[in-house]
Amino acid sequence: MATDEKPFEAVTANAEQAARQTMDIAHRALGNYFNWLQKVQSASPVGDTDLSKTLLKYAEENVNAAFTFARKLSEAKSLQDVIKLQTEFAQTQINTISEQMRNLGAAYTELTKAASKTPFPKPTD
Repeated sequence: MATDEKPFEAVTANAEQAARQTMDIAHRALGNYFNWLQKVQSASPVGDTDLSKTLLKYAEENVNAAFTFARKLSEAKSLQDVIKLQTEFAQTQINTISEQMRNLGAAYTELTKAASKTPFPKPTD
């Protein structure tokens, strides 16, 4: 007796469509969050610094990398593909985070140098 694969294919197609819709909703929600975060950041006293802008940029890049990884993972055809994708993602993130930390350190150093050059106002009696 042959099994009918069409119901399985329909379930798989529905699951893939639901996953895509969920990812789209999550991506839009994070986009809204980052827009809000930019507005809050610009209102902050240190919001217009290179350090602050860099932090926001890296947060967006890291979230986008995670979404790309999730999309690729959903397209994996085997456990071997999943393991390969996970390994590549982990290696890439380790390299990315290392570079981000170096850049953030440099931006923080520049921020503190600029702050140390700004004299404090003299107190009034």
